[in-house]
Amino acid sequence: MIDPSIAAGTPPANPQPIASTTAISGQNTGIPQTTVSMADSTTEPPYRILVVEDDRSQALFAEAILRGAGMQAEVVAVPEQVMATVERFGPDLVLMDLHMPGASGTTLTLQIREHPRFSQVPVVFLTGDQDPDKQLEVLEQGADDYILKPVRPRHLIAAVQSRVRRARMAQTKQVTAAEPERHPITGLYTRPVLMKKLAELLPQRSGGVLMLEAGNAAALRNRYGYAEFEQLMSDAGRYLGTLAQAHASARLSDNAFLVVAADLGGIPLEALARSLRDGMGYHDFRVGVEAVRLRTTIGYADLVHGFRDAGATLSAAEEGARLARTEPTGIGAYVPPCTTATDAADGLLGEIRNALDGDGLQLAFQPVVAVAGGDEAQFQVLLRMRDSAGNERSAGEIVPLAEAANLLPQLDRWVIQQSMALLQRRRAESRPVRLFVSQSPRTLAQDSYAGWLAQELETASIDGPSLVIDIRLEDALVHSMLLRQFCEQLVPAGVQFCLSQYRHGPDAEQLLQQLPLGYLRLSAEYARQPLPANLRDEMREAIDRAHRLGLQVIGQSVEDPQAAAALWMGGIDFIQGNLVQRAEHELNFDFQHATL
Repeated sequence: MIDPSIAAGTPPANPQPIASTTAISGQNTGIPQTTVSMADSTTEPPYRILVVEDDRSQALFAEAILRGAGMQAEVVAVPEQVMATVERFGPDLVLMDLHMPGASGTTLTLQIREHPRFSQVPVVFLTGDQDPDKQLEVLEQGADDYILKPVRPRHLIAAVQSRVRRARMAQTKQVTAAEPERHPITGLYTRPVLMKKLAELLPQRSGGVLMLEAGNAAALRNRYGYAEFEQLMSDAGRYLGTLAQAHASARLSDNAFLVVAADLGGIPLEALARSLRDGMGYHDFRVGVEAVRLRTTIGYADLVHGFRDAGATLSAAEEGARLARTEPTGIGAYVPPCTTATDAADGLLGEIRNALDGDGLQLAFQPVVAVAGGDEAQFQVLLRMRDSAGNERSAGEIVPLAEAANLLPQLDRWVIQQSMALLQRRRAESRPVRLFVSQSPRTLAQDSYAGWLAQELETASIDGPSLVIDIRLEDALVHSMLLRQFCEQLVPAGVQFCLSQYRHGPDAEQLLQQLPLGYLRLSAEYARQPLPANLRDEMREAIDRAHRLGLQVIGQSVEDPQAAAALWMGGIDFIQGNLVQRAEHELNFDFQHATL
């Protein structure tokens, strides 16, 4: 992809977004410094480029070149994940390798062109084929342009910028109508409109929300293809609108729909759920000449629980939907957490309240060290609390109680504020650091939280990639749609995401495809010694799958050299645990001279 005469040498295994284009992979790219200011010298949003390339080193190197020029770039290495990534990332341009194992660039281009939202997104092919007839064929099959390999970095940046600039100018010349209230095909409300209606309903504390999942999205897409799957879901949405009648409905994601029932007319919420389940499940949808029935599961949440905002309500409905997948009836009800945990002033919950009001909370830090060496400083942030007796309490002791008492959002916000203040200080001292900060779905579900966090990062002039939001697998499985929405809001700010406590499995692997992750932290189970053969194979499969998706993998809770060696042989990128260093209250680890 890159001309070796300009950028010789092997690209770094895990390049990070860079502020200057003069030192990519230790080489001078020849790109003028003025190109870096593109995203900063204008209020126009940065260009968003999706790189579709199965060669990991080439893809990551191209990503570094584009990011160094002020663009937002994301890599997808697996052809099957291209459309899901396009939907989530919303690129201004797709830079695609013409020949990949399992799929051709022209086939993927046709899929992009069939999507109503991205039919006009420029697609530029990278090809080493010098045959003019082949180049013409590429354009005839839907590409907007092609770039011949090898390409110089300056040429790559100029070609991409020119294409995106023309595409954006064409869009601004079109007469843009106001955001429609309803989807033109299904007739359902758009998601923003429905969320607004839900927020207006909450103060009444009557009615409910129902989240429907129609069939298995991955299986249906694999069987019928993207275009037929989209048509099937459009038909399902249209039919749901007739079933829900007066109740407002919207499509949330691939196969998920939300119904907001403002007036139940005396009908129990569960009865409405059963009616919608049966109506969807016994209807014959058509895919070509084939009749298809969609097994529909429904999770619901009663508004009598008094949710804080629309985001928290959506989170509750998603918890019900997660339960519904395991229920024989296919229906699950949200049950609020118990709030009667020990709340005495002298109990641990009282200590947590006092710590929030005073200065009893602290942060501890554990280094995350690259197995291949390097001097990049990065730590996981750990919450600690000093109680009235002087004892230090861990997050494992205080978080469950805080969650039951609805104090977790306050704890999360305190941790993120302290972390951002630390990032700001280190940046001012020219000692940058990356922090992995855990946050709970209950916090991320707050309507204004993503906007607040993005604004705080901008105000403090904190580089987005220096903050990694850590989300537990268990939470992500329950709140996958909520997390996708949150991530979509923070990705433009450069914030990265890590999926923690990862155990490989079908549901977990699907999350890797849905969320815009940069890191994967393995479950502590993989650091057991001796490691059973089944876990060793599972660990290697998880690492291999993550690497194929361009993710960096962290092995945690590493206590001894044997565990570190097993992870290293499995292909791990980073090690974290007491073998490296116990959690400390200071960021004093020497990354430059660290040896594992």
